[in-house]
This record gives sequence, C-alpha cells and structure tokens, in this order.
Amino acid sequence: MSRRRRTRKAPEGFHVDERWAVSYMDMITVLFCLFVVLYAMSTVDKNRFEKLRNSLATGFGTTVSAKIDTATGTIVPPSAASKDKEGFGDLAMATKDVKKFSGLAEKMGKRLAAEGLQKDVQFHIDQRGLTVRLVGSQTFFSPDSVTLTARAYKIMRAITPVIAGTELQVSVEGHAANLITAFPSVWELSAERATKVARFMVEQGGLPGARVGATGYGSSRPARKGTSAADYRQNRRVDIVVLSNQSERVRALIPGVLKAQARSS
Repeated sequence: MSRRRRTRKAPEGFHVDERWAVSYMDMITVLFCLFVVLYAMSTVDKNRFEKLRNSLATGFGTTVSAKIDTATGTIVPPSAASKDKEGFGDLAMATKDVKKFSGLAEKMGKRLAAEGLQKDVQFHIDQRGLTVRLVGSQTFFSPDSVTLTARAYKIMRAITPVIAGTELQVSVEGHAANLITAFPSVWELSAERATKVARFMVEQGGLPGARVGATGYGSSRPARKGTSAADYRQNRRVDIVVLSNQSERVRALIPGVLKAQARSS
C-alpha cells in the first residue's frame, strides 16, 4: 500500500515573500564585478588601466580629466562659511557694498575737486555704510550759528545729487565741540545744524524726505579727544551717512573686506 506524501499548506492569509532573493542576486553580481576588476588589475598594464579608469568614470557619470584644478578665487574664512553656502553669498554682497560705496566716494570726490573743495570733506567706509564728513565749523557754519555758509552750499550742491541717486537711506548727524555756546546746550546746536543740512538736501538737492533723518549728538561722539583749536574744529562737524541696506550679518563682514583690500593694494 503506497504512502501518500503529505504537503503542508500555508496558513490562510500567510504570503511567502521572496523579494530578498533579488537583493541577494544583486549583491552577488556586485561581488563578481569586484573580483573581475581586482583580477584585471593584478597585472599592471598602462593601456588596460587607462581603459578601465575611463570606463568606470563613464559608468559613474563623471568626466576624466588629466589636468589639475589650480583655479583661484575668493577665499571664504571659516567664520563666514556654512553648509548652505550662505557664507560665500554674504561675503560677495559685502564686497559688492564696499565697491559701491568706494565708487560713490570717488564720484563725489571728483565733483568736489572740480570746485576746489575736496579738502573740506572726508570719506570713511565702515559697516554702517559711507560717511561723508563735513569738517570745520568755520567752513560750514559761522561760530554758534546754524546758518550754512556760501562754501557749505557749494559743497552740498556737489555731493547731494550723487547721494540722491543711490536710493539708500541717509542719516545726517550733527556734532559739536564741548564748549559753552549761545545755544542752551551743544545738543540743540548740533541738532539744528544737522537739520539745516538735511533740509537743504531735501528742498534743494532732490533727496526724497522719506529717505533722510537728522540727529544731534552734541559732544558725545568727538572725532578727537583733545582740547586744542584743531581738535575743536574736527569735532564741530556734520556727518552725512549713506546707510547700507544689507543685513547685519553682511555688514559685519565689511571691515574684513576693507582690510583685505588694504593688504592687497
């Protein structure tokens, strides 16, 4: 009497998944290719090696180059670099800002030189922007007066059109020497002088009023800390600051860009 072979049936709802076999065969294929490559490289043949190298490079989607990359460019300091490459973008924008302000200073300098007035104005670039410094109360104002002199009007007519064409915000900042004046205090004197300059820029220079503000700092921010007549002349001043419109992170890089340019020049 023959014995029937019993076959087990899979439980109802159970499915045998054999997809692992596909991964296994892929792994075996990769190992096979590896051993073939190792065997092919066991006997060094320059021509065969070059062909193999080119073939592998093509397979991985790269281009073989016999040249060494010696390109140069802007080096981003570690403090300015980041994984998303924002550091390089910030440095590029800071460099662009410095170039823009240097161009503005050069343009204003040429207009002043044409009038013989270049010695009465100083330019300074920092992380705030471009500072146009009108130095000396005798040049721009009579002693203890907020009335602009004829020379001051010439200077303002030379520089205001350049500033008005930038579309940047402008801060007019008045400063005074720490001396007794006819005004109640040096605060009122410096503030009114700043206001006079701002009004001229708006009313006669074409600078939109929404882009300019006036502030008086009195004697709290002296350009020089001495007590000589020369020091007082430097402290009696009005600063016209063309403000940078970049983010604080970008503006913080401007001093470093200026130092790098100074070293390379």
